[in-house]
Order: sequence, then C-alpha cells, then structure tokens
Amino acid sequence: MPIKLALRFVLPFVAWSLLSISTLYAAVLPEQIAVIVNTQDSRSVETAKYYQQKRNIPPENIIKVRFPVTDTMDRFLFSAIRKQIILLTPEHVQFYALAWTQPYRVTCMSITSAMTFGFDRTFCAEGCASTERSEYFNANTRTPFVDFKIRPTMMLAGSDIQQVKNMIDRGVQSDATFPEGTAYLMSTTDTARNVRSRAYDAIMALLSDRIKIEKIEADVLSNKEDVLFYFTGKTEVDDLETNHYLPGAVADHLTSAGGVLFGVRQMSVLKWLDAGATASYGTVVEPCAFPQKFPNPGILIERYTRGESLIEAYWKSVAWPGQGLFVGEPLAAPFYKRSN
Repeated sequence: MPIKLALRFVLPFVAWSLLSISTLYAAVLPEQIAVIVNTQDSRSVETAKYYQQKRNIPPENIIKVRFPVTDTMDRFLFSAIRKQIILLTPEHVQFYALAWTQPYRVTCMSITSAMTFGFDRTFCAEGCASTERSEYFNANTRTPFVDFKIRPTMMLAGSDIQQVKNMIDRGVQSDATFPEGTAYLMSTTDTARNVRSRAYDAIMALLSDRIKIEKIEADVLSNKEDVLFYFTGKTEVDDLETNHYLPGAVADHLTSAGGVLFGVRQMSVLKWLDAGATASYGTVVEPCAFPQKFPNPGILIERYTRGESLIEAYWKSVAWPGQGLFVGEPLAAPFYKRSN
C-alpha cells in the first residue's frame, strides 16, 4: 500500500477542504429524490413502499425496473438499466435512493457511484492507483444534477428487511433534533488503516466549537451513549452493539472491503446499521490506503452539522468515490428543519 503517499496528502487535503466551505446549508426535499425499485426483488418492493410512505416521496419519483438479484451486476446490463432509469426520472430530481441490498457492485465500481456517474473505468483503479475525482466533492451546491449532470446515490440496504425499516425510521426521527452528540475519532493500532488519524488534530481545532469531539487512541469504542459520528480504521470493529447511536448517526471503518456486503472476512458496513447507525460507507474493491477514497471526517461533520442532508454531506466528503458504496437514509437532516 502507498502509505507515505496517502499520508502526505491528508493534512493539506483537510485544511483546504474545510476552509473552502461556506456557512449556511439547506436540506434535500422529498421531491428532489427518486427511489429506484427492482420489481423482481420482493424486499426491494417492500423497502420502496415503506420509504415512500415515511418520506412522502411523490408517486412520479418511484421508478420501477427489473433485473436479477446478484451481488455484482454486469456493466452492460447496468448501463441498459441506468439508461431506462434516466428516461423515467423527472427533470427536477437531484438524487437517487436504491431500494435494495443486492447488487452493490458494477464490475470495478460501487453501484452507488456507477448510478451517479454512469459506468466509467476512470473511477476504477488497477492496483494502488488514483481514480477520477468527483466534481461534487465539497461543492457548495444544492442541485448536483443542474450543476454537474449527476445524481448522487445512496442505498437503502440492510441485513434484513426489518433492519432497513429501522434505519429509515432513525433517519426520519433525526430530522431537526439538533442532537448534542459526540464525534468519536479513533486512532487505532492498525497502521495501514489508521491514515485518517493524521488529520484529527486539525479537525478538532476547526470544529470543536460546533460539536463535541473526542480523539481516542484505542481499537475499540465501548458503552458510549451519545454517538453521532464514529470514524475508525480496522478490518473488524468490536463492541459496536454496546454503544448507543443517536438518530442520524454516521459511522464507518477504513478498510479494503467494507462495501462488500456479504461473504468476506472483513466487516461489512451493514454491521454498523445493525448496531444502530443511520449511514455508513465502504469500498467494494481494493482501494489501498488513499484517504481520498474514504470520507473526510472534517468535511462530513462540518456540512452535516450546518444543515445538509445525509446524502449531501456524505457524498461531498469523498474526493475519489468510484470504488465506494454509500448506504443509509439519504434525507436524514438532524441539523435542519424543513419548511414542508
């Protein structure tokens, strides 16, 4: 892994990113998001129906397609389905929610990035290499389709249908709660996966007046009652279930295969959702130790606590998202009260 290259990038990356952020945001509205449902997957149909009811998604924003339920989708089938989705999408829609757990990958891209950008090998990497940068990274826009012709995408995924519904409920419950939670920044003994810790002091200096932040040098966080953010670097994270995650909480672990949802030895991001988080992120193919391929905690905390919806803040925190999977309740907005 190119650890030295990755570490040289971290501090200037964080400092520039945070300084470029403005001061006021507004959250995504239900009419701005379209829900994509696979009618061949009964769980997808149930998820879409539940989400539509909970978030008052307009009927014209429910887009139905049909394809086999597998972990990985062929690029050609995906491109044909995405073309169909685009034709059915109302022009005012700015974001997508995928109402399924499988598939989560399109060849060398995550399905959330492939749906956002279209299948494009510049967002992939052969070995330890950089990928295409997202124009949406840290962008001060509320309308990504208008400005960049992309619709950032998040999966409504879970280990079972009840967990998906619980996650959706937590997102809805989080709205305008202005929680007094804590951001936990874990510095672990896993040197290869601890690259984000080099930025923690800068994040604390810039954001501690906004939210309580604790930098903890340990591999495990246990028995905390106020988790709003939890960032770490490990292949497996223990004691997840001992913590209480506030509605709207975001948690992820920097590792190679967190976005591989089933059948690998590393921990799946679904474990965070099972434990009570409202969103998580992981890569579906080997990313190497590039912090650009993972959420920047400073940008995510800054934007989320200033009122952006979860899908905006999370997506804007990743510079090179091609290999990364975004899972969670997109419209969660703990720090904003929607007028409608």
